[in-house]
Amino acid sequence: MEAVLFQAINRLEAVLAGESLALRSGDSTGLGDISNRKNQSLLELTRISRGIEPAGFSDEMRERLGTLRERLDDNSRLLQMHIEATAEVADVITKAMAAAESDGTYGAHVSGARSAR
Repeated sequence: MEAVLFQAINRLEAVLAGESLALRSGDSTGLGDISNRKNQSLLELTRISRGIEPAGFSDEMRERLGTLRERLDDNSRLLQMHIEATAEVADVITKAMAAAESDGTYGAHVSGARSAR
């Protein structure tokens, strides 16, 4: 059963490597497909793991799972950076659009106006 788990881990790591490469290079054209493949790989691992007792894992499998955890953590950090960058860009665009739409008519200070007493 460990052989099946090794194969599933290899497939997931290949997907993670592809996603990381795409994110680092700025190529977002295939990210939807990569996301689907990653979800499928995680589902596959979940199904396989239901039939395996972790206490019976070999040292090689424990090491492999540790490596997978590191790659998942790296992928998570990379995705978080891109989410934060996207939020920053969206904020800049929103502010620029609001500034472009405003002509100052309703601003706090109107030139030449007197306050009522």
